[in-house]
Amino acid sequence: MPRLSTILGPDGERIDLDALFGPPRAGPSLTGVRSPISGHPAEGLTPSRLAAIHRAAASGDVLAYMELAEDIEERDLHYAAVLGTRRRQVAQLPVTVEAASDDAEHVRHADFVRDWLRSGVLDAALFDLLDAIGKGFSILEIEWDSQPDAVLPRALLYRPQRWFELDPTDTDTPMLREIVGLEPLAGHKFIIHRHPSKSGLTIRSGIARVASWAWMYKAFSLKDWAIFVQNFGMPIRLGKYHPNASDAERDVLYRAVANIAGDCAAIIPDGMTIEFPEPKRSEGAAAGQIYSSRADWLDRQISKLVLGQTATTDAIAGGHAVGQEHRLVQEDLERSDAKLVSATLTRQLVPHLVAFNFGPQARYPRIVIGRPDEVPLATVITALKDLGPLGLTVEASQMRDRLGFEEPAKGAEVIGGRPSPQVGHATRSGVDSAPPAPSLNAARLVIARHAVQADPDHVERLTERVARDAAGAMAGLTDQIRAAFDSATDLRDLADRLAALDLDPAALAEAMTRGMALAHLAGQAALLDEIEGE
Repeated sequence: MPRLSTILGPDGERIDLDALFGPPRAGPSLTGVRSPISGHPAEGLTPSRLAAIHRAAASGDVLAYMELAEDIEERDLHYAAVLGTRRRQVAQLPVTVEAASDDAEHVRHADFVRDWLRSGVLDAALFDLLDAIGKGFSILEIEWDSQPDAVLPRALLYRPQRWFELDPTDTDTPMLREIVGLEPLAGHKFIIHRHPSKSGLTIRSGIARVASWAWMYKAFSLKDWAIFVQNFGMPIRLGKYHPNASDAERDVLYRAVANIAGDCAAIIPDGMTIEFPEPKRSEGAAAGQIYSSRADWLDRQISKLVLGQTATTDAIAGGHAVGQEHRLVQEDLERSDAKLVSATLTRQLVPHLVAFNFGPQARYPRIVIGRPDEVPLATVITALKDLGPLGLTVEASQMRDRLGFEEPAKGAEVIGGRPSPQVGHATRSGVDSAPPAPSLNAARLVIARHAVQADPDHVERLTERVARDAAGAMAGLTDQIRAAFDSATDLRDLADRLAALDLDPAALAEAMTRGMALAHLAGQAALLDEIEGE
């Protein structure tokens, strides 16, 4: 009889203590049905045998197919390299957690998941989870740990796919192989990650199904190449003896040619001929190059299958543009793989982690794996340069983080900073206590350009007057731009929104015109006062 605990799952049901904290459920056993010793169906593989393995896997018997997928990954250097590259590319991406909402309780749940991520348990298991890229699915067993204040996954244990079989009713649901039959996988104990390369049954969606054919044909080519090298690549030592040579003389001659090096030595009577016709050259290719060309071609097809391109594995001509296109393909695969893994963890791990510690919830945090969609620095700097005068404000700490700079220590020698104020731009107290508003800056520039002569106090008063007149017009422009920034979803959407704005600068132009006129009149009045004083 199960010992039910007070811990509730996402469905609100009580969890069996023995099933939750007991020994691993799908561990190996030398005497059981989950042996750690694997078969090797790749040995002597033929097209008919490979087709039979694929048919059996599609019918639910996955043992030989999973053993073959492991064999290929262990035997083929190129396949192991490109598949490992794709898996490691996602396994080293940043992992973040998004709260279900801004509600304080949802934020608390997200913080709890973030704290668990710092343990490194998930980082260590991501590579194993991505084994599904080759085999169609992967399975991790969750080992839960009961602590005084929390229930957390202590380890995510990789379980070979050959220890499982598919449910015969749908040939798609993995089930644990037991002595007495098949057992369903408990949701709180196992993570089943599906990583299809095509639509359809999971077992037929792994790239190992396609790669196995290329590997077999490549194995044939390498075997033929080895036979060719054995027959035509080794130097031949040929000794000849005259018709009157005795048996002793022949033995001496044979020992002589045999002891020069290894095999490929013989003696024949003088006058006898042994010919070794050279293989026919194909379109000027060197003898034996056909085997190398075929093996290289099959490697390129595997690169396309696994990585979607060949530029990162083969040095081919094509220039920078081709390299950029191939890099975009690589990034597309990275995002797609990361989204599939994120969805699996969000759906199968996070609900149990939160429910075991906070009870069942209507909504749960979301795990996101991937690179941040950062705007290029050149674009950010240009935007600040162009939109800063229009009222856009950004925290200096954010810019330092983007540039990789730290905040200067107090008293340290620094480079950069705000420019010194020009003459006539200081406040009446002589202290620049705060940066002026955008409209105030514009007013100062207008008056400084058009005032012939004036008392600094008069210039400051005119500046404030023009700033008041222009403030309303400037606010109307910046409010529309700020609204576009707040509602944009990405840079492309922002560009479209800014292009669609219908900004009317008439009010601002009118205020600037009045300011220029006032500055001109003030300058003329000051000049007349100076003439009269003389």
